[in-house]
This record gives sequence, C-alpha cells and structure tokens, in this order.
Amino acid sequence: MSWGTELWDQFENLEKHTQWGIDILEKYIKFVKERTEIELSYAKQLRNLSKKYQPKKNSKEEEEYKYTACKAFLSTLNEMNDYAGQHEVISENMTSQITVELARYVQELKQERKSHFHEGRKAQQHIETCWKQLESSKRRFERDCKEADRAQQYFEKMDADINVTKADVEKARQQAQIRHQMAEDSKADYSSILQKFNHEQREYYYSHIPTIYQKIQEMEERRIVRMGESMKTYAEVDRQVVPIIGKCLDGIVKAAESIDQKNDSQLVIEAYKSGFEPPGDIEFEDYTQPMKRTISENSLSNSRGEGKAELKFGGKSKGKLWPFIKKNKGAAPEDFSNLPPEQRRKKLQQKVDELNKDIQKEMDQRDAITKMKDVYLKNPQMGDPASLDHKLTEVSQNIEKLRLEAQKFEAWLAEVEGRLPARSEQARRQSGMYDGQTAPPVNNCAQDRESSPDGSYTEEQSQESEVKVLATDFDDEFDDEEPLPAIGTCKALYTFDGQNEGTISVVEGETLYVIEEDKGDGWTRIRRSEEEEGYVPTSYVEVYLDKNAKDS
Repeated sequence: MSWGTELWDQFENLEKHTQWGIDILEKYIKFVKERTEIELSYAKQLRNLSKKYQPKKNSKEEEEYKYTACKAFLSTLNEMNDYAGQHEVISENMTSQITVELARYVQELKQERKSHFHEGRKAQQHIETCWKQLESSKRRFERDCKEADRAQQYFEKMDADINVTKADVEKARQQAQIRHQMAEDSKADYSSILQKFNHEQREYYYSHIPTIYQKIQEMEERRIVRMGESMKTYAEVDRQVVPIIGKCLDGIVKAAESIDQKNDSQLVIEAYKSGFEPPGDIEFEDYTQPMKRTISENSLSNSRGEGKAELKFGGKSKGKLWPFIKKNKGAAPEDFSNLPPEQRRKKLQQKVDELNKDIQKEMDQRDAITKMKDVYLKNPQMGDPASLDHKLTEVSQNIEKLRLEAQKFEAWLAEVEGRLPARSEQARRQSGMYDGQTAPPVNNCAQDRESSPDGSYTEEQSQESEVKVLATDFDDEFDDEEPLPAIGTCKALYTFDGQNEGTISVVEGETLYVIEEDKGDGWTRIRRSEEEEGYVPTSYVEVYLDKNAKDS
C-alpha cells in the first residue's frame, strides 16, 4: 500500500488532505490549551474557597477550631488546597508535555509538508516542460513535412510545364530538396525529443512521484502517531495525580474519623462551666403560725401576693439567687471578677502565663545587655560600657514591674482556686519558666509572697532578689568550673587575632566547637580544646548548631 503507486494522479487531493491533518492537530492543541485554562481556573476557585472559610487570625472564630469537628473541617480545607495544587500540576504538565511540544511539531510539520509539495510541483513543471518541447517539435515536423510536399508538387508542376525555363525548374528542384531535408531534420529532432520525453515520463510516474508521495505518506503517518501519543500523555498526566488526589481524599476521611463528640462535649463544659453549685430547695414558709394581726381579706390577699412574689423569685428568676454574679456592661474588671469562678480561673491562669513569658523575654534581653557591657569593659575600643547603663536600668525596671503584676494576678488566681499563698506544684511549673535562668537563684513572685495570719501577702524578697541579680550579672563567665557542653560546630570564615582578654584567635578554615550562641551582642563563644576557649565575632564564623552534639 503506497500513495506513490495508488494515488499517482491525486496530487491536489493529497495536498488538501495533509492540510486537513495539520488543521486537526491544531484543533487538538487548542482543545488541550482550553483544558489547561479550565484546570487553572478550577484550582484558583478551590484555593479561594479554601481561603474564604479559613479561620481569621486572632478572632473568636479561631477559638472555635479547638473542637475536633472544626479541626476536621480545617483539615478538609487544607486538603482541598492541596487538591487544587494537583489541578495546577495537571495544567502545567499538559502545557509543557502536550501544548508546547505539539506546537513546535506543527511548525516542523508545516515546513516538511511545504518542502515535499514544492518538490512535487517542481517535478510536475519539469514534465510539463518536456511535454511542451515534444509538442513544439511535433508541430515543427508536421509543418516541415507539409512544406516539403508543397515544394515537391511545385517542382513537379514546373518540370512538366514546357514554357518554364530550365533555370526555374532547377530552382524549384533545389527548393524541394531543401524542404525535404528540413523535414528529415525535424523528423530526427522529433524522434529524439519523443524518446527523451518518454524517459522523463517513466521517471516521473515510476520514480519521482512515488518517492515524493511516499515521503508525504510517512509524514502524515508520523502526524497520526504523534497525535495518538499526545492523547496517551493527556491521560497519563491525569493518572499521575490520581494517587496524590487519593491521599488528599484519604486525609479528609481521616480528619472526619478523628472527630470525637465526647471530647467536644468536654470542651463545651470547659468553655462555659461557671463553677457554681445548682440552687438548693426552697424552704417552705408557713403562714399559718399565730400572728398578732387582724385577719382580713386584705391581709390574706397581701399574703398571697407576697407568696407569689417569693415563688417567682425562687422559680423563674434564677439569676437573682446568685447576686454575686456581676453583669458588667462596661469594661471588664482587671481581675475578671465579672466572670464565673471557672472562667475567671482560666483567664487569670492565661494572664499569669503571658506575664511569665514577658518576664523571661526581658530577662534574656537584660542578660544580653549585661554580656555586651562585660565585653565593652574588657575591650573599651568596641564601645562605652556606660552607654548601656540606662538601657540596663530600664530593662530591670520592666522586669520588676512585670513581676509585681504577676504577683497580683497569682494572688487572684490563688484566691479563685481556694489555695494557700504557698505555691502548689502547678504554680511551681508555671513560674519555672524563668526561675534559675541567671546565675543567682531568682525567686518567683509566688514564692516572694508570705502569708500572714489574716491571709494577706507581703512582698519582702522581690527587691532583694532583683539586687542579687544585678550584683552578679555573669561574674562567673570564665570561671574554671565544669566546661559547657558543645552545642554545635563552626568554621572560621576569616582569620581573627583575638588579642583582647576573653577572645580567642582563629585561622581561616579552622573548625571549632560552639559552646554558646550569639545572644544579640555580635559574639559567639567557641572552644578549641578543654583549656582553650573564648569569644569570636559572629560574622567571622559560620555556625552549624547540633542539639545532640556532645562535648569532646
């Protein structure tokens, strides 16, 4: 089956068919391109949908997501975000593997088709030129033969006429010979051109055209195969994301299965529990006891009215049984006394935790300033130590202020929990966040309070502990006690002389142990051996922290 032999005379139809094939391929490219746009649009809509229902930060809605059902819904939103990402992957892969590749192939196909049909037209023009030469030679031969016949007849006529001179007869004879020779030459030329045309025609129909048409057939078959491969790729791109989409759906199912209705019910109790006991039974009021008053209709009706009022007080208006529940319409009081006991306890505990974190943050800042001051004292060229005194005093005052604030809230918390001023285990754990962070022991504000017989509190140790902290302030920085463990390694980026006290010299490219991170003062403490350690500028080394590293 070959187009060259079967379709030797269908040049125009083949040209139309191959153009139709390219049009079909371009139509398929357009289809895939529109599919990618749909996938991108769908992914964008899914992402917007997921974002729309995400809880807003620092809002009441975010607090609702502590319930397992809401957590499952949040997981669903996150999975849908990943689900949208897979549709973006489909779009990207279809664009890169199908649309772009086929667009490049179509351009190559058009150039190849143009080349083949240009070659076919060139062969057609050549055979047509040969045919025209043959026709011209044939007509010339026919004309010369007719001229030779007329010249011969004219000669015979002149030769038979007795009135014609011998010279005229000779002239007619010579003319007849010339015409006859011309006819012979035309005959030979016509024969030669005919043989050449037949040869060219056989070459055209049995060699040139079959070869050209065979190339066109192969080109068309490659186009068909390429289109089929693109369709397979189209399916594979979808199939590749199916496992990941399946994982997203599995994640939604897993989130749904994690919903615990009992846990949510317990969270509702924790959120709204007031801590009050239910009201007890209403005592019976006996109005039949002898009373020193005149019994009348008015007094009886008054008694009934009063009884009804009391019943209404005890029955429908339950809130009045607890007059200590304050419904403050203005700003909430600082001690949260407007809340029920359980809710107040939670708020106070939260406030204490926040204050402890703030205290720890200020203490870290004070430690960094103290260390920087110590470096300035040992290396005056690096800065003036006195310039840090104001900042150090300000931070210390902030710490004291925060501690007093924490003491106040812990006192309220102790009052709500019904405990003694002495710290319980829970209070020990909470205050332990910032206890013992500096060299001298710093007592927690709860420890600083001492209870007097009447239940009041004194604050005699807070000022003393603060003085102790400021008095020591990293005096034992370089004491020869047990060496600090290594928390990582570092590589020297530049050479540092380390001529000042407390510093250590390093050579570019040298690897050493890190025993203390940069606390914000621009210096990192490193060790070369057990006897040799000190500070280097942080910018001179590249640090690799390793929490599991052990001291060598």
